[in-house]
Order: sequence, then structure tokens, then C-alpha cells
Amino acid sequence: MKTLHQSPTDPGFVQNSYPFYERARAEGPFFHWADYNLTCTGNSAAVNAIFRDRRFGREPIEPIAFPPHLAPFYAVEAHSMLELEPPRHTRLRNLVLRAFTSRRIAGLAPDITALATELATAIPSGTSDLLKTFAQPLPVRIIARLLGVPEEMAPDLLRWSNAMVGMYMAGRTRETEDKAVAATEAFVAFMRSYVDERRARPADDLITQLIAAESEGEKLSTDELITTCILLLNAGHEATVHTIGNGVKTLLETGTPLSALAPDAIEATVEEILRFDPALHMFTRYAYEDVEVMGHTFHRGDQVGLLLAAANRDPGVWDHPDRFNPSRPVKPLVTFGAGLHFCVGAPLARLELQIALPILFQHHPGLTLAAPPSYGDVYHFHGLSALLVKG
Repeated sequence: MKTLHQSPTDPGFVQNSYPFYERARAEGPFFHWADYNLTCTGNSAAVNAIFRDRRFGREPIEPIAFPPHLAPFYAVEAHSMLELEPPRHTRLRNLVLRAFTSRRIAGLAPDITALATELATAIPSGTSDLLKTFAQPLPVRIIARLLGVPEEMAPDLLRWSNAMVGMYMAGRTRETEDKAVAATEAFVAFMRSYVDERRARPADDLITQLIAAESEGEKLSTDELITTCILLLNAGHEATVHTIGNGVKTLLETGTPLSALAPDAIEATVEEILRFDPALHMFTRYAYEDVEVMGHTFHRGDQVGLLLAAANRDPGVWDHPDRFNPSRPVKPLVTFGAGLHFCVGAPLARLELQIALPILFQHHPGLTLAAPPSYGDVYHFHGLSALLVKG
């Protein structure tokens, strides 16, 4: 297995990670990423196999050791279904799915349409940052409505979420950690008061449904409920913000015709956006026993990095994968994971993109880039620091 060196904070890598992924792919299914001291793969077959193999999982063999100042952050993580395995994961996910139903998500379509129209109409004719005017407010306000959280809290939710996900970014510092802890404590305090209010005065929202949801006689504890709401708020908009930004950037840079956003084409176009430049580039798994995958043996406790963006450009799956082609046949992606931990919010993200992008370009058919877009130093997330447009 070849060892490769590539700083995830190197400016060249931040702006274009894909040449490194192709260099790594040339070395075989797996390579050792020296900067992470981690075995990684961007091979589509390997990524899919590990996602679906129950001999791998998110929960580490040994509890993560962390300094005392990070205790508030990890107290929340301890109840996150994203970080757990069965049986706790099964119980939490089943309870969430009883509230987070396809019918409830589909019922948001009119809200998404109205909000996207409101935001698109308000975009100024001069130069503006589309992240701030459209990509950020749309998903955070929709997930707030879904949960039943006041929309005027959207700026706080966005600020708390951004601070918390900083814990997963390369090159984090003590300042990053302190901001994440402060955001966690503020988020928990707000959610605890809001959950108490919903227990006393139920409403037609997801928080009330989560409180009421039962599975085999069990309900979510208050701590589980708070963590689940924080997870849904963070995951429910963070990746979608990046995907809207990355998607609009790609559509404008490639000169994609507006016909790609027509009702009979939008689903395939969104899938190609999700494939071509996804918002999350790496996810990790632990091996729970000795297991061989495509000639590489993982030992119990070993960690593996699954490079989602690289797997989505595997030439063994897609023809000319480095080309943005909205008319290509739709195939399964790993953008939302796969297997037991497949993202519960994937249907909502797809719905938001399928509705919002056509509305944006209906109101601004002459939209152009006002400056070269630049990606933020947020790996293993992948999103723009700004998207200046005009028209």
C-alpha cells in the first residue's frame, strides 16, 4: 500500500482536491494518507462495501479520550445516532423515522417553494453573495420550520452549527474547540427550554412528534431528544448550504443550459450536482474484527477513511467522471452514505435542491459569476467561502 502526503489545509488542495484523489486512485484500492495517518479509499466498490459491511461501524472500539474542556461537546455526541451502532443506533433511528416521515417531508414542498421564491425575489440586481442571500437562509429556515423552532433563531442556529462542525475540520485549534463548546452549551440550553415548552404545549411540528414517538414502549430521553434535534438542525442545513453553493457555481462555470432545470430534467441535474462536487468528502469507519477488503486486511480497531468525492468520480462507474453532465444516467451515489447510516435527511436535501434551483434561475436567468468562487478551508467538508454573483 502506497503512502501519500497531502496536507488537507494546503490552498491548492482546498481549491481542487480531485487531482490528489486521482493520484491516490492510481495506487490501487487503498492508500495510506500520511497527514492523517489513515488508510483511505476512493474506490467506489470499496467505499460501498465498507459502508454496508456490519464488520465496520462509526463507534470506536475504545471510547474516545478527550480533554476536560471538551466534555460538553462530547456529552452531546454521546447521544448522536450518527456516532452510534446497534442496538442504540437502531432504537434512535427508528424513533426518528417515526416522526421524520416521507409524508412530512413531502408536505414541506409548498413551504420550500414559497421561501425560495421570497429569497430569489429579494436578491439584488447588482453584485451579491448568493451564499448569504439564498444558499444559507433557505435550508436553515426550512429545518427550523420542520422542527418548530422560531425562524428568527435562524442566525443563531447557523452560528452554533458552524462552530460545532469546526470540530471535524482539519487543523482545528484550541480556539476552534472553545467556540464549538460555547456553541454546544448555548444550543443545548436553547433546545432544553424549547423541549420543555413543547412537552407542556404540543404543536404540529417535528419536536412534538419526536416527543410522542415510541418504539417498543420506549421514548427518547430528554438528552437524546436534544442531541437529535441538534443533529437534525446541523445536518439538515450544513451540507445543503454547501451543495446549493457548489451546484450554482458548477452550473454557471459549465454554462449548463436552463433546460437542465426543467421539470423533466431537474432530478437528474440534482443527482449530477451531488455526484460532481459533494459537500462532504470524507467519512470514517472502524473495523470491529479482522476483515479483508479488496486485498487489504483491516485489524480490529483499525480506522478507514472513505473518500466520498473520489468514489463519486470513479471511472469504473461513470464515463468521463470529471465532466459535469446533467444528462448522464442516474446511478447510486455515496454522497449521503449507504447502509445502516444512510442519511435520514437525504430526501429533504434532494427536495430542497429540486425546488430551489429552478426557482432561482427562473427569477435570475442571466445570473453570472461576479468573481472567481473560492472554497473555504473546511475539509473534510467542501464548500465555498463566498459565491459572488450578479444578474
